Amino acid sequence: MPVSDETLERAKASDAVLLGAVGDPEFDRNPGHLRPEKGLLALRHSLGAFANLRPVAALPALLSASTLKEEVLKGVDILIIRELTGGAYFGEKEEGEERASDLSVYTREEVERVARVAFEAAEGRRGRVTSVDKANVMATSRLWRSVVDDVAGEYPGVALDHVLVDAAAMFLIRDPRRFDVLLTENLFGDILSDEAAMLPGSMGMLPSASLGLPGTPGIFEPVHGSAPDIAGRGVANPYATILSCAMMFRHSLGRPDVAGAIERGVSVSLEAGFRTADLGGSHTTEDVTRAVSRWAAAGEGVA
Repeated sequence: MPVSDETLERAKASDAVLLGAVGDPEFDRNPGHLRPEKGLLALRHSLGAFANLRPVAALPALLSASTLKEEVLKGVDILIIRELTGGAYFGEKEEGEERASDLSVYTREEVERVARVAFEAAEGRRGRVTSVDKANVMATSRLWRSVVDDVAGEYPGVALDHVLVDAAAMFLIRDPRRFDVLLTENLFGDILSDEAAMLPGSMGMLPSASLGLPGTPGIFEPVHGSAPDIAGRGVANPYATILSCAMMFRHSLGRPDVAGAIERGVSVSLEAGFRTADLGGSHTTEDVTRAVSRWAAAGEGVA
């Protein structure tokens, strides 16, 4: 099995779960219930981690690392909030050689709880939520849009707009500064957050936090995959995992001071030119990790 009952019980008893990337081509021919990704879905479901937070910021030190123009990127600061335990990923499935289906289901309660996470986040940011759906063709999206409208009434200080998912994909590349908090269902959020990884220059820069109800352990993991093609070479980008640790200290361990120190360490390391190959540099995984550790401990500046 991709994840054991013992592992799930230990995760439930913890304060937080730090998860490494999963997946390998050797498992690609496994049936769906035996793939590593199934274990990840089971962990999220078991812990009730229904809200996935994926911050996307175009850091000044990395503007040249992106394939997009600097004038498009400057000032980009987006928080993607993806519903994580509903939709097609968790619906009833039929899998065969001639026919297959994935049932996508959402309930009012599921949409309400993740929408509240988005609106509460927006209150502490720039006060805008953009909800993504495909309401012109999908019944689940029409429910999604209706419920989000209802929840918006509880937050009069937050502006709301709705964008179809195909348009959202376009705006992420053409005008990403238009977004503050981007609220999406499960499948759309998976795709859009991977697209958004190109804004800071690499998927290796994106952390995430998967959160449930208060008092339950969060799951913290990099957005990127396991990259088996570079395993053992010491060239993988550790920034996303390091930033996921910062989110863990902030959201689950009650140590925003530690989170801030880690984030400063990352910022100073990037300004000092510590980049792995995916960012156009030549530093190793260990080089970057040591640099972040040193400057996070120093507390300020390049020491």
